Amino acid sequence: MGPCLHAVEFSLDIHVEKKIGNIVWVKLEKDQGNHPWFCKHIKVQTPCGDCIEFPSYCWLVNKTEVMIREGTARLSQDDKDFQVQRKVELEFRQKKFRWIEWSPGFPRSIDAKEHELPKEAQFDEEKQSDFKQNSLKAIKEFDLDKTEDYFESWKDIADIENIFEHCSINNTLLENVMQDWNKDDMFGYQFLNGCNPAMISKCMQLPDKFPVTHEMVEGSLTRGHTLQEELQAGNICIVDFEILEEVPAVSKDRYLTAPICLLYKNELDQMLPIAIQLLMPHVRFTIAINAVAREKLISENGTFSRASSISGAGMETLIKNAMKTLTFKSLCLPEDIKARGMEDVPKYYYRDDGMMIWEAIHSFVSAVVKIYYGSNEAVQQDVEIQEFVKDVAFGMNNSDKFPKSLNSREQLVEYLTVVIFTASAQHAAVNFGQLDWYGWIPNGPSTMRKPPPQQKGQVDMKFIMESLPDHGSSREVLATVWSLTRTESNELDWYGWIPNGPSTMRKPPPQQKGQVDMKFIMESLPDHGSSREVLATVWSLTRTESNERFLGMYPDMYFTEQPVKKAIKTFCHKLEKLIIT
Repeated sequence: MGPCLHAVEFSLDIHVEKKIGNIVWVKLEKDQGNHPWFCKHIKVQTPCGDCIEFPSYCWLVNKTEVMIREGTARLSQDDKDFQVQRKVELEFRQKKFRWIEWSPGFPRSIDAKEHELPKEAQFDEEKQSDFKQNSLKAIKEFDLDKTEDYFESWKDIADIENIFEHCSINNTLLENVMQDWNKDDMFGYQFLNGCNPAMISKCMQLPDKFPVTHEMVEGSLTRGHTLQEELQAGNICIVDFEILEEVPAVSKDRYLTAPICLLYKNELDQMLPIAIQLLMPHVRFTIAINAVAREKLISENGTFSRASSISGAGMETLIKNAMKTLTFKSLCLPEDIKARGMEDVPKYYYRDDGMMIWEAIHSFVSAVVKIYYGSNEAVQQDVEIQEFVKDVAFGMNNSDKFPKSLNSREQLVEYLTVVIFTASAQHAAVNFGQLDWYGWIPNGPSTMRKPPPQQKGQVDMKFIMESLPDHGSSREVLATVWSLTRTESNELDWYGWIPNGPSTMRKPPPQQKGQVDMKFIMESLPDHGSSREVLATVWSLTRTESNERFLGMYPDMYFTEQPVKKAIKTFCHKLEKLIIT
């Protein structure tokens, strides 16, 4: 037994003199007055030398009684002696982890605030305290409290560069973003390997709402072919942010667009923008982390409302729009890549690395499923897994696009692979790069303070600086991104350079090519305050802690059977090889 009390770990040996027969479960009881404690496992050494393991890995809080079964895993239909207990356990968990519709059209979430979650689902005290202090840490890390007036505009690019002179940045990617954020090849590269690598699709035919003609882009098609010929050759890609349509902005002085971008793969395999349509802005407008995000980030008074163009209501609209297009197949990486026609686009490392990780997870899951499910019928007869699948699909906007049951081992393997991949590799792909790409505020401002210019040639650096978020917004965004993406080595991510990914824009987007100069950019970027908040947020969201566990880390041995332990070892070895390559 390995309980843990106040971060002190110890083992307790208990000797039993009399014979007690076959042990199939152990009951733990805790009195009301004692401190909470965490039991890792119980091991029973029999007189003949056998060791029987009882994995627990749960907290005992208040007056508690916990039944711990022997570690051999069994399907519900094969576990005849524990049918009643399994049913009671499931009902108890369903009461602890209740569904709620946080807002109509949202994916369902747990019906609890972070502090109301069961203790085993909460952040530990160190992590919880650290999360609350992340924005303050980020502001100190970047010396953001010593920048100019909170609502003042950025004067020029050097003004933003000064932020990074106060901290020890040792990150090649962020340095490249700071240097090349305004170059076409860097702009296109981010759609392949930035924080939104699943938005780009191959374009074989232009949509009616994007009437680009050959004459408009002829100068950019370096092979000398017509636009139609390049479309048929598969050299044109499109990115359509239609999910931003009808999303209300937080106020009339923050601008938001639903852009469409046409990209051209040239002879050097660079993905270059050749046509961008910036629609007029709508001036009308892991369980614990999700609970915190709903309370602290996307609520009406959350970070994003304070520092970005999107209000709390706007964030709801955005998520609802995204949920309308979410399907089970879109969560399957191979299916998603194929549906977007991105199978052979060069330098698409999100696809290349993602497919290797997907295959490793799929192989691991397949090995484990085959150990416990001897046939397709075994899957069909597993009442617990069938109820789980039905429960997940219930209430989804596109519920007909999600499985309601699983009829084969192959379907179960795919389903579990999607769950693991989405919670690990996919989350990492869209989260941990935020500070690299968006720490440089001009590359991705959280808000824009100027509307788009209406004629060609209107935009210069002054306009850009006046459009960027103010100092306050920039500080908040930087602190948030730092908190979300931070690692023990203090690595920065894509959005650390604010011009590369401003959280909001103070000017509406230009309507014609050539209207943008550096003056336009600087006037459009978020002010100092917004920039500070965004940078702090991105920093926080992309940080990780030493006690966090990543794909392939299994310190808790829930499985006691050797075949499963072997499968886990093989999986970890495959992941190690991927890291090396």
